[in-house]
Amino acid sequence: MRIQKRWRQSLPWLMVGLLWITTACGSATSTSNTANPTGSTSGLKDVKVVLDWTPNTNHTGLYVAQAKGYYKEAGLNVEIIAPGQGGADTMVASGEVPFGISYQESVTQARVQGVPLVSLAAVIQHNTSGFAAPTDRGIKSPKDMEGKSYGAWGSPVEEAVMKSIMDTDGGDVSKVKSVNIGNADYFTAVQKGIDFAWIFYGWTGIEAELRGQPLDMLYVKDYSDKLDYYTPVIVTNEKQITTDPALVKSFMAATSKGYQYAIAHPDESADILLKAVPDLDPALVKASQKWLSPRYQDDAKRWGEQKQSVWAGYADWMFKQKLLDKPLDATKAYTNDYLPEATKS
Repeated sequence: MRIQKRWRQSLPWLMVGLLWITTACGSATSTSNTANPTGSTSGLKDVKVVLDWTPNTNHTGLYVAQAKGYYKEAGLNVEIIAPGQGGADTMVASGEVPFGISYQESVTQARVQGVPLVSLAAVIQHNTSGFAAPTDRGIKSPKDMEGKSYGAWGSPVEEAVMKSIMDTDGGDVSKVKSVNIGNADYFTAVQKGIDFAWIFYGWTGIEAELRGQPLDMLYVKDYSDKLDYYTPVIVTNEKQITTDPALVKSFMAATSKGYQYAIAHPDESADILLKAVPDLDPALVKASQKWLSPRYQDDAKRWGEQKQSVWAGYADWMFKQKLLDKPLDATKAYTNDYLPEATKS
């Protein structure tokens, strides 16, 4: 289905493409509504949250909070919208919408360039992306990438990450052939001579399982702690925090409750997402949700928790790779202050 294909293509692209945001003050295009709250909205505060791309299991907690009435309990009438042409980061940074889905890497680049984005929560506690190849390509370790064709989209981040993990295995990134695959997804690319590509396992990897196409997955976090960054994250802007911290707190409390429900009830949460976005593939959503739900919080003391070491470590890596113009003040890039307290066992 087209909606699935667009998401598969967009995730790695957005993961690095948003690094190039240079301003949040330009006008954004109008957005399309992807879900509407049900029932009376009398007395509720209207709030919009903009997605990074097509709805998927990264966003399940938002849809759960909406469908289960958690936002209404917090006094909010939340509308989940698709990003305009300028992207979610621009919409949030400019104040067009108060909340959105972004990535640590794009927030890092934005902060260095003076864009006032602030991360409020890590949707997934550890990086689930990596380089994937069909098992018959023989890519079992980073060094095995030598002499192979990589399906690229043209960002300097790709080679920098590839070099970092190949260096740990004695590999030479100059021996990898990068081929720009344009809009082709992973499955199309590997059928046309590409040996491996950068994917998120929670969607494309799960789809490969469902298709009966086994793959070898090299998670980037397994080769460098600094590549175990937060992707995606929920963001707002500095002005929103300053002018209406109560809204930020209530929105995050309800959103946290939605993700906690998705952690405890993956199957029911998948049904909620499918009801809101019926064009999604039910088998893929169900399997993806089952895989992703325990990874939302993982080993953190509460869902959404962010560590300064993760923000500083990845920014330091980016700076050393000459992907940032200057170092990041990590203390201002994120906050845990608007997350509810961890539930005591």
